[in-house]
Order: sequence, then C-alpha cells, then structure tokens
Amino acid sequence: MLIHAVGRPELPPLTMPDRFRTDIAYFITPAGEVGVPPLAPGEYWVRLEDARRWLDDGVLSLVSPLDSENRTEVELSDEQESWLRWMVANSVQQIRIERKG
Repeated sequence: MLIHAVGRPELPPLTMPDRFRTDIAYFITPAGEVGVPPLAPGEYWVRLEDARRWLDDGVLSLVSPLDSENRTEVELSDEQESWLRWMVANSVQQIRIERKG
C-alpha cells in the first residue's frame, strides 16, 4: 500500500503492508466529527493530536464491538508506529491509500 499525504505532493508516499487497508479503521476520525473535511473515496482523516497520543503511549485503545463499556489496549505494531511517526513528523492529517503497483 502507498500512503499519500493529500495536498502535499512534495512529500513522498509511505509504503505500508497490504493489511494496513484494514488497520486504518482503528485510527480514522469519523466523518462528521468537528474539523473533518469532506473526503474523497479512499481518503481518510486522522486527527494529528490523536496520532501524537498513540505514538507517545505506544498503544491503541479499542472498544469491544460486543460491549462498548469495555476497552482494551493493543500495542502498536512496528509498521503502525512508523506510519504514525511519518504522520506526526510531517503534520499530516488527510491521507489517501492506494494499492502499490
């Protein structure tokens, strides 16, 4: 997968494994939240302050689909951590994902 920073053509895309297409769901800021612009298909918004927090904490807090009262913390994978570092270092919030090749 190639991760492009939308509106930042000077920034080379980041290469991620194919499974990132499903991983991104854990990180996106839902449409309709304050500050999230309209997005084209294949584009996602990841709030920079959230990216910083996940990177600092080294974990992602997930809500159980069966019980919204319970959360679990999952350690970031090396790939997820690299992606978050890229996002934070470049102040990226809007990304587009495309298949490589």
